[in-house]
Amino acid sequence: MLSLKIALHQEKVETREMLHIYKRHTRGQASKEELAIAHAQFFDVLRGIGLGVFAILPFAPITIPIIVKLGRMVGVEVIPSAFVGKKPTKGNSTEL
Repeated sequence: MLSLKIALHQEKVETREMLHIYKRHTRGQASKEELAIAHAQFFDVLRGIGLGVFAILPFAPITIPIIVKLGRMVGVEVIPSAFVGKKPTKGNSTEL
């Protein structure tokens, strides 16, 4: 539950940042790098909405893992980035 809370908080912070970037873009004050970050977060929001639709369907504990596995088989990540576990590298052993 703690990792879910951390992931949801991270998504909330990233989504607020996305909205601030889009607001600055309407005024012509956002760079292309900031827009790329905002677009990536927007796609994360869409992924979350897509999985939310499947979460309300019957047999969700069975269908969601199947959808995630099939998506990875074809090279598509269907889970928002905050929920994807970060694998520790050789030099990086930090924990959440």
